[in-house]
This record gives sequence, C-alpha cells and structure tokens, in this order.
Amino acid sequence: QVQLVESGGGLVQAGGSLRVSCAASGRSFSSYAMGWFRQAPGKEREFVSVISSTGGTTYYAPSVKGRFTISRDNAKNTVYLQMNSLKPEDTAIYYCAAANGRSTYYTADYEYHSWGQGTQVTVSS
Repeated sequence: QVQLVESGGGLVQAGGSLRVSCAASGRSFSSYAMGWFRQAPGKEREFVSVISSTGGTTYYAPSVKGRFTISRDNAKNTVYLQMNSLKPEDTAIYYCAAANGRSTYYTADYEYHSWGQGTQVTVSS
C-alpha cells in the first residue's frame, strides 16, 4: 500500500492549462505504474492516463490524448498530470492511483490498489 495526496487543482478558463500533482509516501513508489482517473458530477469514474513504473511508457484516453501529459519523478515520489487546452468537459475530480503492476496495461479502476482523495478541476467556458 502507498498513501497518495493530490494537489494543484483549481478553476481555469477554457483553453487554459493546469498541472496537478500526486505525492506518494512509502518506499515502493517506483515499483508501481501510476494512473490518473477523473469523475465528473453524475458520471462514473473514468480512466485518464497511466505511466509505467520507470516513466518510460505512457498511455492516454482518447479524450485527452494530445492535450494532457503524464510524468513522474521517482526521486520525489511524485506523479504529475499536465493539462493543456482544457475544455469545460474536463471538469471533474481528478484522482491518482497506484496500479497492481509496473506496466501501462492498467486502465480499469479495479486494477489499482491505492487511491488519493482527489483534487477538483473546474474549467469555465
């Protein structure tokens, strides 16, 4: 298990940018692929992006590909999600999570064993 704390959410205008961060506690952070999910009001939680344990491989949901960039710094036990060209439909609570393995195969929420509390991202039109 690893404890995760997200930060960096906020209010931004459409077309703007925001970076959210997820700080992890525990020595095993570099053993896990890390993912970002989001949940909009009245909708189910959905996969956004995942990065492998080494940071060498990434994968994105089609809805954010080309606009969002996931990265990680294993020395700082932190994973980031840089969000550019934001749209009102990106409004959601964003969660980071630690996967059950090292690769980028994990896109379903049941494949993740630890979750943060979430950070709100609101994009105004």
